[in-house]
Formats: sequence, structure tokens, C-alpha cells
Amino acid sequence: MQQILWVTLLSLSYWSFVNSVELTFELPDNAKQCFHEDIKQGIKSTVEFQVVTGGHYDVDAVLEAPSGQALYRGIKKQSDSYTWVAEQTGVYKLCFSNEFSTFSHKLVYVDFVVGDEKPLPGIGEHLTAMTKLETSSSNVHEHLNTIIDYQTHHRLMEAQGRKRAEDLNTRVMYWSMGETAVIVLIGLTQVVVLRNFFSDKKGSPS
Repeated sequence: MQQILWVTLLSLSYWSFVNSVELTFELPDNAKQCFHEDIKQGIKSTVEFQVVTGGHYDVDAVLEAPSGQALYRGIKKQSDSYTWVAEQTGVYKLCFSNEFSTFSHKLVYVDFVVGDEKPLPGIGEHLTAMTKLETSSSNVHEHLNTIIDYQTHHRLMEAQGRKRAEDLNTRVMYWSMGETAVIVLIGLTQVVVLRNFFSDKKGSPS
């Protein structure tokens, strides 16, 4: 479990590029966790989440506008993403609920992106067409961002697979221990029955 809780905060990018927050947090049973983000009108935002471990790998998710209107509502979702353009300026609230679970803790990954990423410095700042070097640099930058996204999702899938393998290993171990205890109990019972059988024979009249 310590390996799965590898990072609480995966990455944090500042306003100089794009307001993006990636984090992994624990959501206890019968609990609700909310995140707030101040977004200006007309800004495009994206929310993506995935349940890494816990129970049936599902949570309830609700995204609310500053007016209280529910922009997105997901019931017992394992993973999902939602993109929207803010119609009003204010604080948007994203809540995850595990209130339907009585004993299963969840580990949830969230990627909250606000706005579009600005181009690399020096690119697009002149009126002429981009040079081959600038075009190549822009393409490399986009591909690196794509690779980072793939690596993040692969790490999440690896964490899920590891947790499931650990759970399966624990169940197999308990099952083996139970079988061993049953075999030992049956063996002891047979020994006691056989001893009683021969003891009765020995004590009986000839």
C-alpha cells in the first residue's frame, strides 16, 4: 500500500503556462472531498479523474458552477473526463463522494486543467511564418506533453494492477491458511477417532 501511495502531489504548473493541478488523494469511506477553482468567463477547462484503488474502483463526482448549477454529475464512476467553457466568472467546485461505501477507502487521481497552454517563448511573437527550427521545437514540445500524459496513465494502470495483484495474493494466502487449518483439524480428528476406537476394543470383555 505504501508503494501505491507513491506521490500525493504529482505535479503543479503555474500561471505562466497553464493552471493545471494533478494530485492523488485518499477518500475515506462515508466521506466527501471538494476542490475549488477560480475560473474566468470564457476559459476552457478540463477535469479528468480515475479511481486507482479501493472497493469497486468507483466514486460519485459532481462539478458545480458558481451559481450552484451542476455542470457534470457522475454516479459510481471508475474514470471519466469533462471539458467545458466557463459561462461566468467565479469559483467552480468539484466534489468526490464515497458516502455510499461503508468500509472501502478509495485512492483517487485528479487532473484539473484551466486554460490553454501558452506557446513556447519566441514562437508566434513575430509576424512572419515560423522557421523550421521553431516548428520542430513546437512539435517536440507537444509530443513531450503527450508522452507525459501517457506516462501518468501508465503509472495509474500499474498502480491499479499492483493493488489487484496484492489483493489476490492476500486472498490466496488466507485461503491456503484456511485449507491448512482444515487439513490439520481433520488429521487430529481422525487420530482421536482411531484412538477412541482402539481404546474401546481394548476395554471390552473377551
